[in-house]
Amino acid sequence: MIRISVLLVLFVIGRAQAQTLAGGGFDQDRLIAVYGDALTFIAPRILDPVPVPQLTVWGLQGLTALDPALRVVKRDSRLQLSRHDQVVLDVSVPNDEAPASWAKTAASLTAASFPVSAPVRRAGTQGVIQIFFDEMFSRLDPYSRYVPPVEAGADRERRAGHAGLGLTVGLRGSLIEVRSVVRDSPAAIAGIRPGDILAAIDGQRTQEQDPVTIAALLSGPEGSVVTLSWRGRDGRTRDAQLVRAMVPPETVFAQRFADVVVLRITSFSNSTASHLALSVQDAMAEPHPVDGIVLDLRDNRGGLLRQAVTAADTFLPAGLVATTVGRDSDAMNVWHSTEGELAENVPLIILVDGRTASAAEILAAALADRGRAVVVGSSTVGKGMVQTIDPMPDGGELFVTWSQTLAPLGWPLQGLGVLPQVCTSLGPDALSRQLASLSTGFQPMAEAIRRERAARVPVPASEVLEIRAPCPAAEGRAADLDVARALIANPAAYAAALLPPMVDR
Repeated sequence: MIRISVLLVLFVIGRAQAQTLAGGGFDQDRLIAVYGDALTFIAPRILDPVPVPQLTVWGLQGLTALDPALRVVKRDSRLQLSRHDQVVLDVSVPNDEAPASWAKTAASLTAASFPVSAPVRRAGTQGVIQIFFDEMFSRLDPYSRYVPPVEAGADRERRAGHAGLGLTVGLRGSLIEVRSVVRDSPAAIAGIRPGDILAAIDGQRTQEQDPVTIAALLSGPEGSVVTLSWRGRDGRTRDAQLVRAMVPPETVFAQRFADVVVLRITSFSNSTASHLALSVQDAMAEPHPVDGIVLDLRDNRGGLLRQAVTAADTFLPAGLVATTVGRDSDAMNVWHSTEGELAENVPLIILVDGRTASAAEILAAALADRGRAVVVGSSTVGKGMVQTIDPMPDGGELFVTWSQTLAPLGWPLQGLGVLPQVCTSLGPDALSRQLASLSTGFQPMAEAIRRERAARVPVPASEVLEIRAPCPAAEGRAADLDVARALIANPAAYAAALLPPMVDR
């Protein structure tokens, strides 16, 4: 009886301390709001169903990650928090699986840990929230995550772009030179071009100014007006009033090498597909048309799925581009291209490497499966999971994996990645032999690619390794572009490398 009394005293003291601290350094209401919103959002959307109680217990294991002396255990209808095997709090679990109920329970146990654990107190409310989601998502998949408020705000701004004129500047001697102009931006519409000299901003002369200062003067609230004076490459000075707008960063960069145009796509933002189409139109409208187009997706980590689909549509006739499958009905989508492709008869090469991921893989897989492009480089990352975003009450964001992507022929991008038709990661000797074989009409990668395209979910890890083995992932190299130009110059080798679209098995 004495031992029971001691435990009861400890229990009561612990609860009293937790309530006191919750009113000061620990924001228990914030935890309840964030956890409740998150569990409501996560439970019906994750690819494999997990009950709300299990998700909550997984998240509470974060307390042990912060302080190994803490332990949260669920026994039948009880949840117990202990430290060094001494009970800190013992509560009944909710009678249902309602996210709000489990959020309150999780917040209560967390509040009880604050008075007894210095590591938890050092982590603070925000640190506890972070570790809760880190532990939960570590049991689900590699891509779901919680992003805290400050970082989430920066991410939102990056995704949306920033209010400005859409140009970057640098120094040419003591003058401020325009270095780049984003397509469709206020600066581009006004006729400002790279190489022009900015003379004044709102009447303030720019000569002898620092480019960082000039960039700050060019930025401002969306919808605000700025007056620019600039000297064009023809020597004429022009003045115009420009309205600042949200301008996503440029992601498409064109460069011409003799009769081949290389379009480097660094990521997929709101303007990527339209800027890609404009760049292709520009290349095709030149007096001497291009003999081939190279899409450089190396080191492209992805971005907006819809932009990748629309980019594929640029080069494809009507047909399937990608499929996304998941538990939530909103996650199930079949993406199609429409009639009317650009550069219809122009050879198309896609450069990829071991850092090409996500939306970039969707574009490469679609053009390869549909027999429209030759993929050159190494195996890609293999990120075929798609995340949906939920804003949290604390200003943070949840990225929750809710679907996975299938290429047009039905094989999954997750794990497998895109296997190139011409592999450059096995060294120069192997590459020379492959190019020689292609020149004779034989495709050495045909069987490996056939096997990948026949794969179906779920693909065992051992099979993933075997499928990727013929062309290991590697960083991009100079030989990639050399191979692309060689294939464009050799129609027979290009045709052998292309492989016709294969029948889905």
